[in-house]
Amino acid sequence: MTKKHQLLIIGGGTAGIMVAAQMLKKNKKIDIAIIEPSDTHYYQPAWTLVGAGAYNFKNTAKSMQSVIPKGVHWIKDYAIDIDPEHKVVETKASGHIKYSYLVVATGLIMEPSMIEGLTESLSKGVVCSNYTDPEHTWEVIKNFKGGNAVFTQPTTPIKCGGAPQKIAYLAADYFRKNKLSSITNVIFATPGSVIFGVKPIRNTLMHVLERYDIYFKTFYAPFKIDAEKQIIYFRHTGENENQCVVTEDKSIGERLSGDAIIEMPFDMLHIAPPQTAPKFIRESVLANKNGWLDVDHHSLQHKKYSSIFGLGDVAGLPTAKTGAAIRKQVPVVVDNIIDVMKHREVSNKEYNGYSSCPLVTGYGKMALAEFDYESNFTPDPKLKKVFLFNSDKEHWRLWLLKKYGLPYLYWNKMLKGKKV
Repeated sequence: MTKKHQLLIIGGGTAGIMVAAQMLKKNKKIDIAIIEPSDTHYYQPAWTLVGAGAYNFKNTAKSMQSVIPKGVHWIKDYAIDIDPEHKVVETKASGHIKYSYLVVATGLIMEPSMIEGLTESLSKGVVCSNYTDPEHTWEVIKNFKGGNAVFTQPTTPIKCGGAPQKIAYLAADYFRKNKLSSITNVIFATPGSVIFGVKPIRNTLMHVLERYDIYFKTFYAPFKIDAEKQIIYFRHTGENENQCVVTEDKSIGERLSGDAIIEMPFDMLHIAPPQTAPKFIRESVLANKNGWLDVDHHSLQHKKYSSIFGLGDVAGLPTAKTGAAIRKQVPVVVDNIIDVMKHREVSNKEYNGYSSCPLVTGYGKMALAEFDYESNFTPDPKLKKVFLFNSDKEHWRLWLLKKYGLPYLYWNKMLKGKKV
């Protein structure tokens, strides 16, 4: 017999749990179910600090059972297909589940196979990633004895776009404190053209790069890793007329091998793996041309199916994929689900692309990037209450917010459906 729920949520991450919790605060009688296969719920923003030895990994985890709101049905299974015409979700082991309204909050998945050699080398030896194993990152940094410390990211969208550079700054600070700077080249290579898209933050980070003497490489798209030889290969992604100015940086052992391919040796490598929407989403009728859930950028309602909403990392939105973005998206989704339940047009179209990136720039230092769809810097006025008048600048109070304040708010406010 096919089961049915009034509101079905796919995903027990930040977005799924927050939607369920806030919906129940609006109406405790709503029948809600969450499809989620994992036993553990992680506070992943702290993994940056774990990778630098500044946070206990165990404190980033709680049981899934403990964070799912009371009264919500937990379907401990994988969603593998969605039939929006018949309002049915197919699961791996629990059969078909019908819904009246659906929230897609699956998050994204790591696809290391998109970079040749990454699957075999990830989280082994001197190749590490805070995205998959932050404890291994810390072991690699602690055991580093000098040479090229390379930090890079893929051409795909990634969760927390600032994370690959945060660990570079922390590692550079660690090397300096442990008198390794004179024998170390810290390199940050990005497929992008700038260190950060928000101008006031960009200005701060350029000073940070200078302080640590970090080699900053733009238009560097990683496509292959040879873990045995400890070489990473990049394609230069700039305009054709710019490719001719790519030259070997002999100070870090770079080599050019034709067609603007750059070979860079490494003694440690931190990489964010390529990331995509789950396969059953990106290959479905619900996806946009880039494979992400096709939702309205302001109401978060699916563009074709009015009973479906999407938010969080899976949503095809032109903003950074962060927990802070979800915090602003959830109330919009909740308001609009209630509207469609009452057979009304959605009324909340107020999501403006807000996202936030706590940019840790060293031990005890952080700047806070808050921005919208247009990359406008939009600092929260509440910060002034704790004497943070310039959150685009590094400050020790922002470090305390990152390490202590945000985890507390996450577990005790956000996941419980309370306003933050």
